Amino acid sequence: MARGKANRDARMRERLVQESARIMAVEGIRDFSIAKRKAALQLNAPRTTNLPQNREIQAALQDYQRLFGGERQLTALQSLREAAVEAMVFFAAFRPRLTGSVLDGTAGDQSAVDLHCFAETPEDVVFFLMDHDIPFDTQEKRFRFEDDYETIPVHHFVAGDTPVTVAVFAGRGNQQPPKSPVDGGPMKRASRREVEALIAEDAGALD
Repeated sequence: MARGKANRDARMRERLVQESARIMAVEGIRDFSIAKRKAALQLNAPRTTNLPQNREIQAALQDYQRLFGGERQLTALQSLREAAVEAMVFFAAFRPRLTGSVLDGTAGDQSAVDLHCFAETPEDVVFFLMDHDIPFDTQEKRFRFEDDYETIPVHHFVAGDTPVTVAVFAGRGNQQPPKSPVDGGPMKRASRREVEALIAEDAGALD
């Protein structure tokens, strides 16, 4: 009996991994917790406590994009990375770094360009956006650091057809990256040159 239950639990966990990855790829959901809860509902297991870890879903998402995304996904990723470079040129004074799905390659048609910018005060970026007459919305997001959490302002706007988010870090966020929601390690960030190198690689893959 115990072995049978363990096998059922393992099968359900794998189904949750695959369905969470599919939801994130197809619906553009970026929050692992939301994707897991939605997957559990769709699999008629809303009360399960056997939820997979974020890194399991991230690996499945990468596999899903490779298997089903094909050239369309690569083309969308290329366009998003090019849009990221344009945004990074625009925010050059704030030492922008690319992060998130556009950096790790799992972005799809509905994904946003996620930037981390650095300023003496958060208001510096607000004034910059206002000076350039860019409509934006601001929300606050909690980022986890080594010993605690910190609330960071995140600005949302649209450049052409591409949604862009800009998290503004001051103080320790300038030197110490927050922890990744995927694996708990330091969040990966890329400079403009590094993104341009990825674009060159993308072009080779599409040839």
